[in-house]
Amino acid sequence: MTKNIINFIATVLIALILSQFLPWWSVMLAAFATSLFFNLKGVSVFVVPFLAITLFWMIYAFWLSNANDFILANKIAVLLPLNGSAILLILVTGLIGGLAAGISGIFGKQCVTLLSKH
Repeated sequence: MTKNIINFIATVLIALILSQFLPWWSVMLAAFATSLFFNLKGVSVFVVPFLAITLFWMIYAFWLSNANDFILANKIAVLLPLNGSAILLILVTGLIGGLAAGISGIFGKQCVTLLSKH
């Protein structure tokens, strides 16, 4: 359980730092890096980075959208089939980021497994 919490916090912190300098895929680097250093087992390899980045992106998207009263988020939500709901757009944004991070976490774990067998 402690590894999961440490991995969660480390993933969010690394993603926060990297997102200041790199594009959206920096969250994948954060999940990959933490999967290399923290040995998670089972479903936690996917779930912990998924939840960390989902939460991070949802909070970050809400914070950015709140700064302009959700004007841009509402306009984008109209373009997508979301009935103009900015909150639903923020949820979808978080889920997409979470999926990218979860898959990257699995990839990091597979790399560790591959390298440790030789």
